Amino acid sequence: MKYKFIIIPVFLWLLSGSCYAQGLFENTVNQADDEHKLQIDFSGYGRASAYGGSNFYDYSTLFAEFGIQGKLACKRALLFTDLRLRAGSQFDSLGIKLQMKETYVGYQSDKIDVYLGAKIVSWGRMDGFNPTDNITPYDYFFLTADPDDQKLPNFLLQTRWYITPQINLELIAIPIYRPSVYRYDLFDLGEYTTFVAPALPDNTFKNGSLAARFNFDLPNTGFSVSWFRGYDPFYGFNVYDISWEEFAPSIQLQAQPYLKNTFGADFDIPLGSWVLRSEAAYNLTSAYQDSMYIPNPDISYVAGVEHSFRGVVTILQYIGKYTIDFASLDDLPPPENLNDMIIRELAAFDRKIFYQQEKTNHALSLSLSKRFAHETMNSELMGYYNITSEEWFIRPKFSWKITDNLETGIGGMYYAGPDKSVFSYASDVLNGGFVELKVSF
Repeated sequence: MKYKFIIIPVFLWLLSGSCYAQGLFENTVNQADDEHKLQIDFSGYGRASAYGGSNFYDYSTLFAEFGIQGKLACKRALLFTDLRLRAGSQFDSLGIKLQMKETYVGYQSDKIDVYLGAKIVSWGRMDGFNPTDNITPYDYFFLTADPDDQKLPNFLLQTRWYITPQINLELIAIPIYRPSVYRYDLFDLGEYTTFVAPALPDNTFKNGSLAARFNFDLPNTGFSVSWFRGYDPFYGFNVYDISWEEFAPSIQLQAQPYLKNTFGADFDIPLGSWVLRSEAAYNLTSAYQDSMYIPNPDISYVAGVEHSFRGVVTILQYIGKYTIDFASLDDLPPPENLNDMIIRELAAFDRKIFYQQEKTNHALSLSLSKRFAHETMNSELMGYYNITSEEWFIRPKFSWKITDNLETGIGGMYYAGPDKSVFSYASDVLNGGFVELKVSF
């Protein structure tokens, strides 16, 4: 809502001139006048969603939501908005929330597109594991039947220059950092541990983010190279304070983002009925030796193959990470006191969050989906197994389009891992089943 004072004047300026509204039942006779007409397109939905059954929460999320999406266009100007009103409970907290999922204005032409506002931008060609996707933050603890609900917008300026119809250069500037929502405070890290308010970077020019992507969508292949400089939406935590009362410690932790540069590349190549994809990123950080919340520089990479076996769309992916300048915590000198011992254990947990507990990290993911009953039903199954940490999760889902406007979805999520692993803590909060009923118009 706070961006409307910027967005609305810009859009009115773009629309100034000879735009006029087209009636819903007006017969378009002169196509030459089409570009001067104000084209209006609205859609929306209402849904009821329930997710629950974890060890800590019978109802993780339980809400009713109304959403409306609108697009206005005239000549080369564009306004898009996606507004959602939600009432219900999230982790036992009742409330009503008006969410501006996206609202932005833009200018579109054959040579250049410019967008300004609250917008979701996703980079990468892989399925769910994208090392080059550093633009969009996520609310990992907003649990629904649709994983895309977790994507959050940034206020940004996006420009795309079409060098040719198949080649474009994309530039993005994000003036204010927005972190992902990762609720470490919901994990049971021990009775002596609490979280204070996160340490977010100041809203200054130097703390903004810049990104560039050179993208090729050719007839037989697609690939891109990209660069990002800014604070990573995903973050670890730091020790804020350790105090003692007799023999009991009081440990205060603080979520803290870190600055990085990322150089990435991705491609996909169709080979008949098969599709090969890959994506990699070199993440460059500094001051990581003395700051537990800053990961080491690393190279993250994903390679996958997609094929349809008897109508079952199958995507198999390998997810890897190589940690640069890795040093095992076991090789460090023994802790000198109890405070050092606590910090050492918490630093090990940060490494687990960043998948840097070993020099190399290896994982596999498998996604299966099939439509049937004249495309009205769809079954999905997504699984992940980390070979290095022995953590895994599985997410089945079944959806049924009952009518053209009514659909339902049912499924679940199950995390598991060794004791004191990230997934073992997450399982107490995120495991459970979900059901949703949605009407669209």
